[in-house]
Amino acid sequence: MALRIVRLGTPRAVDEGLRIGTVRRPPRGVPKAEFASQNWYDVWYPNLAPSVETMKLAQQAQSPAEWQAFTKRYRAEMSTPDNSRSLDVLAALSHQTNFSVGCYCAEESHCHRSVLRVLLAERGAAIAPVGPDKDHAA
Repeated sequence: MALRIVRLGTPRAVDEGLRIGTVRRPPRGVPKAEFASQNWYDVWYPNLAPSVETMKLAQQAQSPAEWQAFTKRYRAEMSTPDNSRSLDVLAALSHQTNFSVGCYCAEESHCHRSVLRVLLAERGAAIAPVGPDKDHAA
């Protein structure tokens, strides 16, 4: 059993399980009934997305110092009691079932999901390694 960190809208991995969208807004121009069938997400959980202000920090970050400022602020948001408990639940569930969390960004290294990966790992989550394309379902 494991948790995957994914880019929403990409093909699902074999045995990926439930896909959770940790994004502030649903995908544009996609009917709600098609979110899952188009590989966006099965469940929308914006609680784990950065606030609009924090997201702007990430989008504008061009230096390591600016990225660090985003990371610090996002970590602070995730340390609130509700968000912290959500992370604890996901970390615990990762030992019981396969599921994934994700965002739309093309590059994980410049996306809140890179920080989310670390936060979940710090809580002991079982995180699946990034696999080759053959891990994806057709």
